[in-house]
Amino acid sequence: MEKPRRGQVTRKKASAAQLRITKDINELNLPKTCTTEFPDPDDLLTFKLVICPDEGFYRTGRFVFSFKVGPNYPHEPPKVKCETQVYHPNIDQQGNVCLNILREDWKPVLTINSIVYGLQYLFLEPNPEDPLNKEAAEVLTNNRRLFEQNVQKAIRGGYVGGTYFERCLK
Repeated sequence: MEKPRRGQVTRKKASAAQLRITKDINELNLPKTCTTEFPDPDDLLTFKLVICPDEGFYRTGRFVFSFKVGPNYPHEPPKVKCETQVYHPNIDQQGNVCLNILREDWKPVLTINSIVYGLQYLFLEPNPEDPLNKEAAEVLTNNRRLFEQNVQKAIRGGYVGGTYFERCLK
């Protein structure tokens, strides 16, 4: 291997994951309710997505998700966590998200854009059939009005059952 001459810049070759995430980020077509944040502009593999739904149960909230894109992307989905504690049937208290395309239905043709729209859809149509938070799913199924009250209480900051939720109003 040749040593670089003085004044020459050595560049590390971009990995397949870096190339693909660069393409995905450049082609992002975010809905008006979503924004991205890159804590380190040189690291596209780690970023945040902020969703501020404008309709549905969660319309007054602001929810932050962290994305960590691994070296096997796009053959494996990115790791996505909800950093905002939320009363939601498909998001547990640890921030794990139950979204089929982040698990068994992931395919390399899917993009970050697919995940953004999937997450946004979870706020418009929570799915009580595939819950991580079984209690929230049960309330949604049996008493939508109480579910909405619980969501609003959680967004404003307060207790729902024995769990305290930090305020996350937009």
